[in-house]
Amino acid sequence: MQLHLDHSATRPGHAADVPWPQRLDRPAEGALDLWLLHAPDPWLNSAALDLSPLNAEERRRADAFVHALDRAKYATAHLMLRRLLGAYLDVPAGDVEFTREACPGCGEPHGRPAVAAPGAPHFSLSHGGNLVLVGIAAAPVGVDTEQVPAAHTVTEVSTALHPAERREIMAAPAVRRPAVFTRLWVRKEAYLKGLGTGLGRSPDLDYLGNGGPGTPAWPAGWTIVDVPVGAGHAAAAVRGELHSRYDVRRLDPKGLTA
Repeated sequence: MQLHLDHSATRPGHAADVPWPQRLDRPAEGALDLWLLHAPDPWLNSAALDLSPLNAEERRRADAFVHALDRAKYATAHLMLRRLLGAYLDVPAGDVEFTREACPGCGEPHGRPAVAAPGAPHFSLSHGGNLVLVGIAAAPVGVDTEQVPAAHTVTEVSTALHPAERREIMAAPAVRRPAVFTRLWVRKEAYLKGLGTGLGRSPDLDYLGNGGPGTPAWPAGWTIVDVPVGAGHAAAAVRGELHSRYDVRRLDPKGLTA
């Protein structure tokens, strides 16, 4: 596995947003398109989102959230995904249809989400805290973004990770452990999404730590992209071999309002 640190990524509050795309070329083999959106709570609480592109299932899921802020975060993430996929497919966002690939473990149709169109690009979606990250590629891809958790969460959840990853977390100064944990966790979730298993595969089976003498090998054939997204969050993307430069393009959430 290769490890890339992407220093071209835009950071919330520190770089200009790019215009929302109307049409996009599909990524070539070995390429990776990453899209980032930062939606602070005050904006989400007052935003008049245009929900018309969402399908009935997405609206049902949004309505199931008890808190309005959680509903807004879910809707924002899925509207962003639809808008981007519509630009890649050259169709209206509301016309994008989804399916599920076969599960790698059991073969049932509850594996990686996919676009139900021949030759469509692969995608992965994650939203954590106030960030939404979308990865688009010609081959399977996984992305994850998370808000840095409290220390007690690190203590509880670290036990699920690979023993060598747990040692790396505990070797860090106590004040740094939440950040170290979050960096390793987003790599792990992104990798499991790329595999198509999600957390159905135990997180302690694969090592995605920082490497060094005596550490296990990384999973073969995958590339980790550590995505800098600003203080308080971490993000990562994982896919196969990368053969070209990639950037993280940040979108303005106001593009999703009615």
